[in-house]
Amino acid sequence: MKFGNRPTILLFVFLLILPLSGCLLTAQGGPGRVIYSDSAPPAPPAMRHGPPPHAKAHGLRAKHHYRYYPDTGVYFDTGRSVYFYLDSYGAWRMAVSLPQFLKVQLGDNVTIEMDTDRPYSEYPAHKKKYPPKKHKKHKKNKW
Repeated sequence: MKFGNRPTILLFVFLLILPLSGCLLTAQGGPGRVIYSDSAPPAPPAMRHGPPPHAKAHGLRAKHHYRYYPDTGVYFDTGRSVYFYLDSYGAWRMAVSLPQFLKVQLGDNVTIEMDTDRPYSEYPAHKKKYPPKKHKKHKKNKW
């Protein structure tokens, strides 16, 4: 197929491309209008995940249950069966078993329910609320 007239070819190509360029211009804000912005578009409002406050959470707002041992400052996560304890450098560690020196001294415990999986985040408050019990020395009878 041979077109004898060069302007006819250009007109044909122009008419073919014109509808596509109109879509591009419309997507950018309409014909002849280009939007330039130095800032990012505004973020959509934060989506709330989970059920409403009056409904059951089924894991989304589930509480974590811990046994806190005030004498040693150790937490035991009953759901995951792991311990949280302070190491000799003052860093919190998580382990499935305690070092030998802590196993012997655990003592009494209190049950704590928390929203977090890091119970040590509230350690100063727990230490204040549940102080270590001072071991009473038994007085010998003088009889």
